Amino acid sequence: VGGVAHGFSSSGATVFIEPLEAIEANNELQNLKGKEEREIARILFALTEELREQLPAIEASVEAVAELDFIIAKVEFGRRFKAIVPQISDEETLDLIDARHPLLEENLRDFSPPRRRDAELSKAETRPVGSVSSSTREIVPVSFKLTKENGVMIISGANAGGKTVVMKTAGLLSLMAISGLPVPATSAKIPFYHSVLADIGDHQSLAANLSTFSSHMSNIAEMMEHCQSPSLVLLDEVGTGTDPEEGSALGVAIVDYFRRNCGAQVIASTHYRGLKIYAANDENVINASVEFNEKTLQPTYRLLIGMAGASSGIDIAHRFGILPDVIENSRRNLDISAKKAEDYLRKLQTESTIAEDLRIALEDEREAVAMKYAGLEIEAIKKEKERQKQFQSELAQTIDDFERQSKTFIKSIEDKALRNRLEKERDTRKAELNRAVLSKVQNPKPKFGGMWQAETRPVGSVSDSTFETNNLPIVVGSKVYTSFGNIGTVEKMDTEVAEVLVGGMRLREKIKDLHAVAEDQTSTEGKLEKLQSQSQSANLRLDTEDMNAELNLIGQTTADAEYEIDRFLDEAYLASLPRVRIIHGFGTGALKNFVHHFLKGHPHIEKFSFAPQDQGGHGATIAELKQ
Repeated sequence: VGGVAHGFSSSGATVFIEPLEAIEANNELQNLKGKEEREIARILFALTEELREQLPAIEASVEAVAELDFIIAKVEFGRRFKAIVPQISDEETLDLIDARHPLLEENLRDFSPPRRRDAELSKAETRPVGSVSSSTREIVPVSFKLTKENGVMIISGANAGGKTVVMKTAGLLSLMAISGLPVPATSAKIPFYHSVLADIGDHQSLAANLSTFSSHMSNIAEMMEHCQSPSLVLLDEVGTGTDPEEGSALGVAIVDYFRRNCGAQVIASTHYRGLKIYAANDENVINASVEFNEKTLQPTYRLLIGMAGASSGIDIAHRFGILPDVIENSRRNLDISAKKAEDYLRKLQTESTIAEDLRIALEDEREAVAMKYAGLEIEAIKKEKERQKQFQSELAQTIDDFERQSKTFIKSIEDKALRNRLEKERDTRKAELNRAVLSKVQNPKPKFGGMWQAETRPVGSVSDSTFETNNLPIVVGSKVYTSFGNIGTVEKMDTEVAEVLVGGMRLREKIKDLHAVAEDQTSTEGKLEKLQSQSQSANLRLDTEDMNAELNLIGQTTADAEYEIDRFLDEAYLASLPRVRIIHGFGTGALKNFVHHFLKGHPHIEKFSFAPQDQGGHGATIAELKQ
């Protein structure tokens, strides 16, 4: 075949030839392809020129789309991880409540335990490393608070117990907050850090000629150069990789430098006793540990504030499959003093856990009691209002009976002048009686001796079984005038109080307020005197000479306090007192809140506030009265 040879196979047995007949067609094809490419380039260039005129609008649209995409991503992240918008603090306070590491939580969601390939593998941990509960397979949140005064936290405790996770969670959530991202936590207050500096993990390198210790020191030296307040410094196993005594001393010095010279907040993990003692002896350093369950020999990943923790390295090694002979040998080789110290820390941690559980149980019980108490108070107030309503209805009926009886009596009088005088007297006494009724309804439990006194008639001599008023004895069965002017029959009585039946209503009256009815009291003047004495028994007068400017409500319910405060303020207002003090105490805060709520809407109150410290502080309230 005649043509142009374009190549040969590797064996030389095959030749790739373009036949002469196809050369012209192929040339034409290449020519058309070239035209096509040039046309495409021309079209794209023309379109590009048209778009160039809209470049500012396109750039703005791209930025808007990117911004919108970022916002949507933040919202989706917040929903997925139940995140909240943190409060950025100017007070250098890092306060995290139920904080979770998002990558650890994501890892837990996607995690499926691998199959156990052999007996040795089954002894090792097969779940994700981090603060994840082995029983519930849920991430264990962390809560702690660093302030300007208490800005250092030393975390000790078991290996693989979650110390590093606490530091990474604090660092990552701080950076997320500064970047405008929601953080996975129940509540978060985070400073606007100048920098977040971390020395976490092993940075040894053969190429850089760095050992474990030297890599840590190199990294920490660089952190010291760049540290500016406010900063968050994270130090994992500070001082590790060298002699424990020297490493411990160096760790204390490093932490103290970042704390004092840089003004940084520091979170450091350690197994060194020197750092644990440093945290225990300095009140401005928080001592914390990760909890370890002595029964199951497994960490619980809970962060305990206020105490150091034992490392439990031998127990952790046993859990990860180290041979029992090696474990026993290591226990025998353990220094006696070190063993005692570890045992003491374990015991202290166990007792702390028990105390915390008891505290939580006590708080739950206290809350349940408070809720029950609040329910009883509400029920008591409800019953008291119903009692008042019923009492007012009965008293209104009593007043109507009094008015009807007086009208009947006055109509029977023939002397017109006397009848007019009696009608005026009746109206006056009715008004006084209404005021007395109103006072008794609004103030059923008087406690201010000498302030409100009832004007009563002279009382005769009193014996254990017989009482006399106006020289007439009062015994069970006697007809008496009550303090409201009605005639009733004494059914029961003791040394001070009698039960009087008036119509179909039973009244409990003080015996000194009762007036015996004489059988021969039929004259006009006699009945007039009775009417006058009936109404006068309910007259009230105000005595403000001994007015006290202080009210003590401690031990009272809100139902009792409502009456006491209202009456106390009325009396103080009438006495022209400029201010009063109401003592409510601290307690659960229910009485304090009720007092403040009551004062807000009271017509006599100008303003109120907590008392100065020397007058009770938050346990009392000073109220200024309108003048």
